[in-house]
Amino acid sequence: MKHDLMIREPELYFDNIHNELNNFLRDTILNPMFSNPLSLKKNSVWRPAVEVKQSDKEYKVKVQLPGVKKDDIEVELDNDFLTITAKIEEDKELKEENDKNLRYHTCEFRYGKYQRTISFDNPIKISESSAKYDNGILTIHIPKQQIEESKAKRLEIK
Repeated sequence: MKHDLMIREPELYFDNIHNELNNFLRDTILNPMFSNPLSLKKNSVWRPAVEVKQSDKEYKVKVQLPGVKKDDIEVELDNDFLTITAKIEEDKELKEENDKNLRYHTCEFRYGKYQRTISFDNPIKISESSAKYDNGILTIHIPKQQIEESKAKRLEIK
């Protein structure tokens, strides 16, 4: 279809596969040789789920960001691109003197910075766009600009 949504980020898929392979190799080969597997801490890629819908009048983007504070999220619209940046930091626990040997037993939480850029195939109205964050879900409404369909015109050659 002429005006379907197009997300062009194939390098992210290869990047994710590369990171998952690195995590697998680190967890199964390297770290078990040097340490107790129960003390390992996961440093996997943080990749929240994204849902993009479009109607005749707008795009609606939803991103799952559980545990992220509203102040740690940035949404930027520029031309026909939406960029979402978020970060989640590990809690800095104050260690007491008797907790010097504190190690992770299991840690599946993801920490770090997340950035995603989505492109749109129709021009968008940046000034009328809005974002809302509620219960770990970021919802962005982006109205489309109406495009006038032009008919082909034959020019007379002089």
